[in-house]
Amino acid sequence: MKVAIIGGGSTYTPELIEGLIREHKKIDLSEVVLMDIDQERLKIVGDFAKRMAEHAKVPFKISYTEDRTKAITGADFVITQIRVGQMPARHKDILLGLRHGLIGQETTGVGGFAKALRTIPAMKEIARDIKETAPDAWLINFTNPSGLVTEALHRDGINKLIGLCNIPIGFIMDLSLHLKCDPDRIKIDYVGLNHLSWARHIWLDGEEITQKIIEELANKGGPANIPEIDYGPEFTKALGFVPGPYLRYFYATDHMLQTIQNKDKTRAEEVMEVEKTLLAKYADESIVTKPPELEKRGGAFYSKIAIDLLDAVWNDRGTNHIVNIPNQGSINMIGHDQTVEIPAIIKKDGAHPLDIGEVEPEILGLMQQVKAYETLAAEAGLMGSYDKALMALVAHPLCPIEKAKDVLDDIIKTHGIELS
Repeated sequence: MKVAIIGGGSTYTPELIEGLIREHKKIDLSEVVLMDIDQERLKIVGDFAKRMAEHAKVPFKISYTEDRTKAITGADFVITQIRVGQMPARHKDILLGLRHGLIGQETTGVGGFAKALRTIPAMKEIARDIKETAPDAWLINFTNPSGLVTEALHRDGINKLIGLCNIPIGFIMDLSLHLKCDPDRIKIDYVGLNHLSWARHIWLDGEEITQKIIEELANKGGPANIPEIDYGPEFTKALGFVPGPYLRYFYATDHMLQTIQNKDKTRAEEVMEVEKTLLAKYADESIVTKPPELEKRGGAFYSKIAIDLLDAVWNDRGTNHIVNIPNQGSINMIGHDQTVEIPAIIKKDGAHPLDIGEVEPEILGLMQQVKAYETLAAEAGLMGSYDKALMALVAHPLCPIEKAKDVLDDIIKTHGIELS
């Protein structure tokens, strides 16, 4: 198997390399090519990845290149993890949101929208290269906002495509830490969109424990990151489901906005400091294994979900994974072609979504509204349409209608985006 990693200069890459080293036999790995347009970062990360492989004495080859066509040619899997504009653009997104009294988080709110507008055209070019030079390759997308970008690529005609995020596995791992058990003993009925998800049912060894977890959350004794703030016992019990961490931006918008406003540094500035430390570590030729500082970067379990998915497709496992894929009738009242984040059976011919059926109104209303925003945003990015972009912001529950035009015009000016 050949794997091409687009955005290979990312500080996340050693996490993925570590997983590939650990599981290379399972997926018959022969070659990994890192590709990035940032020559300096690519060399630092690429040389470190080579040292990791040499230290582990694995048989597969690691190389790096700035030539995307060269990286993709002959690949069985292309993993995308790009960030258009890098961290400075993320910093601008946060500040842009604050200028309008809104949340400009990386994937949520007006910041996520700005990132999508920058990212979709670049991902279209990558997808075009895959179609031309490696038409049989699977595209595994980690690029944020993952679900929205994945939907755009599906709408652009890319079929061998699966979107991934580490939130679902993080959900399970948080529960396993709280319950002091092996994560394999936990099963969840998971439904939603990328960064907008709920666990409707939770089972431990086949016994449902959903109400137990909800009671613990209501009494502030639940899993540490589910949810990350206190919604109040009345709301938690009335909801009746366990909310994913990003729902705090929707359920506690004022609190989260105030939290962002009160920080001395934006999250982007914090990450830039972490990345500076990481790149210095990666450049140190005496270091041959993933440094512990990488845990501060986020993206926990990134390598596990990526390699488990590669394994499921390559070896036709028929295993259950929570992925971003077209709905295909799985959830009633969501469009067939609209991307959702749900459990699916993964085989060599792709992802087969499980039947979710009816979704409760406590979930469905917000899910449909955000899905409408995502679909309009995907179309805006694909078409370069000002009208679609404006309607996407109008549809977004975190952007008041009267602010939508000013926000869009600010995004265009801040990032030099061309819409017509």
